[in-house]
Amino acid sequence: MRSGTLQLAVLPPLSLYVHLPWCLKKCPYCDFNSHEVSGEMPEQRYLDALIADLEAALPLVWGRTVHSIFIGGGTPSLFSPQAIDRLLGDIRARLRLAADCEITLEANPGTFEKDRFKAFRSAGVTRLSIGVQSFDDRHLKALGRVHDRVQAIAAVEEAAQAFDTFNLDIMYALPGQTLDNLAQDMRQALALQPPHISIYHLTIEPNTYFAKFPPAIPEEDMAYAMLDKITEMTEGAGLQRYEVSAYARPGHPCFHNLNYWQFGDYLGIGAGAHGKLSFAHRVVRQVRYRDPKLYMEKALAGDAVTQETEVSRTELPFEFMLNALRLREGFKLQDFCDKTGLPLTAIQQGLEEGERKGLLERDFVRVKPTERGFDFLNDLQSLFLAQ
Repeated sequence: MRSGTLQLAVLPPLSLYVHLPWCLKKCPYCDFNSHEVSGEMPEQRYLDALIADLEAALPLVWGRTVHSIFIGGGTPSLFSPQAIDRLLGDIRARLRLAADCEITLEANPGTFEKDRFKAFRSAGVTRLSIGVQSFDDRHLKALGRVHDRVQAIAAVEEAAQAFDTFNLDIMYALPGQTLDNLAQDMRQALALQPPHISIYHLTIEPNTYFAKFPPAIPEEDMAYAMLDKITEMTEGAGLQRYEVSAYARPGHPCFHNLNYWQFGDYLGIGAGAHGKLSFAHRVVRQVRYRDPKLYMEKALAGDAVTQETEVSRTELPFEFMLNALRLREGFKLQDFCDKTGLPLTAIQQGLEEGERKGLLERDFVRVKPTERGFDFLNDLQSLFLAQ
């Protein structure tokens, strides 16, 4: 409760992110904190470290209700259902979860992981996020994925049986991909009737294999044409584009991701996990130690956080807009004040310029991106950078 530069009357909803860092094989495009399994995964020691990390963080979130949990990676479905059951039990014993708490687990479509889906559901997971990326074996090979088309289809069918809702991850603008290839991928994805699809443009990130050995990917104009095709096909199948890269049937948006985009709070535990927490007078970002071995040592000693920074008043408007303007419905003006503790004058100039350029529309209650603003989102967000 020490004094700070902000005045937050209410705290935003709180989510929990849990990072499980191992995968079978590092994909050449991946810049996440993921590490190939060599030998046996230290499952129990890592769980011990996660719970020690959580216990050390409890004073920061004391009394607050958790509305969603997201278990990401890596490939969390490499962990046994018993480990996930223990993890969720330990979390429930320490945090107050909302009655309808959404609990998502990222999974890959590998055969042995698919066989675990029902057991994950029994452990308390309510939603799977399946990293399919493509249904074309050539593109899966180019992306370095360890599954094939047949396994991907089988995994999605299994998820549909085991869960009331699930999310499908698809990538586009892949090496050698044509507009027809993309349309075929989307036809296959939509034939499986997923309640939610997240769709990502393949980008070449620094410090990845693809950054060292760049593949030939479609030109920008072709990538835009692909995105138009995706939006047309998803809407035809009854999925609404509620966020720049997310499409869902009514009642199936991902609350956890919505909370990020609405500038909610999230406690991040696990190797390299990031978190954002609000207090009465400040907003703080945290980062955990990245290397799994070092993270386990530090977390078990009660010292998992390697970096903690207070978000300055000048950075808050851009941080808020970087998230909120990704949403089709934008944000309520009151939410900006509530979640940043700043007056509307802090964004007035950016709002006026965005409106003048046709990138956003607003009334006295809400601000949202126009179609043009959605297409040129970086340009719109940059209007709110600290002057």
